[in-house]
Amino acid sequence: MSNLEIAQAARLRPISEIAAGAGLQESDFDPLGRYRAKLTHEGVTRLESNPQGKLVLVTAINPTPAGEGKTTVSVGLAQGLNRIGKRAIPALREPALGPVFGVKGGACGGGYSQVLPMEDINLFFNGDFPAIAAAHNLLSAMLDASIHHGNPLDIELRNVWWPRTLDMIDRSLREIVVGIGEGNGFVRSDGFVITPASEVMAVFCLSESLSDLKLRLGRMLVALGLDRSPIRAEQIKAVGAMTMLLRDAIRPNLVQTIEGGLAMVHGGPFGNIAHGCSSILATRCGLGAAEYLVTEGGFGSDLGGEKFLNIVCPRLGVGPAAIVLVATVRALRYHGDGDLAAGCANLGQHIAHLTQYGPPVLVAINKFADDTDADLDLVRAYATGKGVSAVVCDPWGTGGAGCEALAQAVSAIEPNPEPLNHPYQREDPLPVKLEKLVQKVYGGRGVTLSSRAERRLKWLEANGFGDLPVCVAKTQMSLSDDPTLKGAPKDFDLHVRQLRVSAGAGFVVAECGDIMLMPGMGKVPAAVHMDVDDDGRIHGLN
Repeated sequence: MSNLEIAQAARLRPISEIAAGAGLQESDFDPLGRYRAKLTHEGVTRLESNPQGKLVLVTAINPTPAGEGKTTVSVGLAQGLNRIGKRAIPALREPALGPVFGVKGGACGGGYSQVLPMEDINLFFNGDFPAIAAAHNLLSAMLDASIHHGNPLDIELRNVWWPRTLDMIDRSLREIVVGIGEGNGFVRSDGFVITPASEVMAVFCLSESLSDLKLRLGRMLVALGLDRSPIRAEQIKAVGAMTMLLRDAIRPNLVQTIEGGLAMVHGGPFGNIAHGCSSILATRCGLGAAEYLVTEGGFGSDLGGEKFLNIVCPRLGVGPAAIVLVATVRALRYHGDGDLAAGCANLGQHIAHLTQYGPPVLVAINKFADDTDADLDLVRAYATGKGVSAVVCDPWGTGGAGCEALAQAVSAIEPNPEPLNHPYQREDPLPVKLEKLVQKVYGGRGVTLSSRAERRLKWLEANGFGDLPVCVAKTQMSLSDDPTLKGAPKDFDLHVRQLRVSAGAGFVVAECGDIMLMPGMGKVPAAVHMDVDDDGRIHGLN
């Protein structure tokens, strides 16, 4: 059966029953139909005021193009923890329409480890993404209106930094020209980024309250003045209206796992071009509602995992009690060009990276149907040789039952009480931060900056942004910025083509290699296989 067929065959329970079973009060949430809900502002305040649960981060090795089941393991682990008598909630990101229609179909887990209702979650889920896109584009429109009506802020038209956004993948919108035609403003270059790459998305996920959201939105840089001083969103006077559009979206969403446990799905920044984690509010609320909050860092430990540990955790105020590193035989063969033993070097680099932080690391070997016992034993022995435990799990095929051993291993871990050891210090210069990430996370040599990035670096340092953490935007297919370099490459440099400051989110984005903030569709997008029958049943959304 496909993911969709399994999801459609599942017996969903009313979300009010699911929430009550997890200890939530009626005043904590607003149902949105039978199977979805949002926490109320009062519920958010109550739950995040007492974050007593243990945080578990699920990340992964570098994937194949098909992905290695990190979300599936996250859901399966939460279900496994519930099966052994622990109260656990997964906190996941919301799917973006671009990947849903372009590459991989749905993004709610898979098999018998899914969050449901998957059709609703995958399509305009509770209106959060449309609200984020609307807030972003409102700022775009107000910025251009200010320029059109006399340009009172003396904005330099060649340095308008704020783009448009769209929750779809469309390469033709990467670079456009706006203002063409009489009375339509000033002609200038512009472009679109996909909504998960919008700074509004990052701000949304890193905000701790509505008041914090306002402050962060106001700090976002939209352009430079004629004197090259930063122009911020607060100067465009868009912040109040943007916050109004996001007022309800900022409340975390409640759904259920396929086994009837409570799940939170909120926010959706990509891991390869943004920080790749669910919202701080969802994480804190989950920690207040359960013994274990299982969250994921998008793509691999070199992307969403690293960013969760170095960008999110300092703001969250707590580090993970355990880090689960997902690996598959398929991906390790891919990284070894067919040689499983050689491909394990990729796993080794991710283990070396994650063990630096302090929390215990556990390898979850996500079992596929065609894996042999010998292959699984080889991977397990390799991980053990690197000083970490490894557990085979089967979240897709058997759900929580297939993750009980993993859940037992996680629950047996004693958290490290020491603060996280970060690969760089806040006061390090930006190039040093990047170099330390390359050496300590990716296993490479150093960093090269393009002439554009060098000029931007000087501006960032001159304007007080040099002490911000770094969010690296690079391919997920390799530890380097070159997707063709598989395994664990050494002696490579990270090539930074441009630096962008996300002043509202509070980090500097380093755009590396050929990574695009607006991806493009392939020759045969997933959308060609999707349809709706006369009874309204969806087909092909997997």
